[in-house]
Amino acid sequence: MDAIAPVTVTITGAGGQIGYALLFRIAAGDALGPDQPVRLRLLEIPQGMRAAEGAALELQDCAFPLLRDVEVTDDAAVAFADADRALLVGSRPRMVGMERSDLLAANAGIFAPQGAAIAANAAADVRVLAVGNPANTNALIAAAAADGIPGERFSALTRLDHDRAVAQLAATLEVGPAQLQGVTIWGNHSATQFPDIDHAAVDGAPVRAALAEKLGGADAAAAWLDEVFIPRVARRGAEIIEVRGSSSAASAANAVIAHVRDEALGTRAGWTSAALVSRGEYGVPEGLVCSFPVTSDGTGYRVVEGLDLDARARARLDASVAELAAERDAVRELGALPRS
Repeated sequence: MDAIAPVTVTITGAGGQIGYALLFRIAAGDALGPDQPVRLRLLEIPQGMRAAEGAALELQDCAFPLLRDVEVTDDAAVAFADADRALLVGSRPRMVGMERSDLLAANAGIFAPQGAAIAANAAADVRVLAVGNPANTNALIAAAAADGIPGERFSALTRLDHDRAVAQLAATLEVGPAQLQGVTIWGNHSATQFPDIDHAAVDGAPVRAALAEKLGGADAAAAWLDEVFIPRVARRGAEIIEVRGSSSAASAANAVIAHVRDEALGTRAGWTSAALVSRGEYGVPEGLVCSFPVTSDGTGYRVVEGLDLDARARARLDASVAELAAERDAVRELGALPRS
């Protein structure tokens, strides 16, 4: 019998590329720690069952010491039974000819039933991460449908955006990513997101000053931030699709692992970024799922409050929040959210 009780982790869309990249790292202990046994529940649509079943066979062949069992199902009630962690990876991608309202409607039909299934079947202290896009609004839909589960248990993935921002800064400053702290992703996981470096430091020195020294002055640094850095971070996913021919998979899975690890085990230095249900921080309307700077002591993410936002940062955050509000209103019109 295990000295530490196994944690049940449910992954939706488990037969897809991100799900496949996730499974083996969770089973190896990368997400929840090297001593934490896990059970995996893989949820797929009927057409994806064979891929998920094949992944389950590979997991068995790896003989992971921490992996207690794997169950593959297309039944949400079975998949979410006693789940401690729910990773909502599967979503409907935007297809050629689809309007954004079509995308929101399709994903409402996925995430609302999953939210209800989580409320009916998961562990009382379940934590839920929306990965499938549009992630912020999908998290909002799932949380609204999960009657009885506090909104603070839901989050959406912006850690990939955070890591992309850190990587771009590290490459430009010619430093290691670990030398950077205090980068923040604000807003929506979309082209309106705002990667903010105004509170960031490299080896303890302000990043903005380091960029000015590296790039030939404050004006050159400001131009690089506005014309290169911000748009490249926001559009990195599209760049990868263009180069790779398909969307990010391994990097997205890595970001999920990092998000779960820091939430469960604690942020070790400084803060990271995650989209949480707003309680009004930084003027973001309550209830929207917005990316903030966050820390965790191992009991869940909390927003870092009290950071100053200048007029430029405020305008960028407000634009992204306006997009989130528009998405919320659109899914409300579809009947996927209460009208109150």
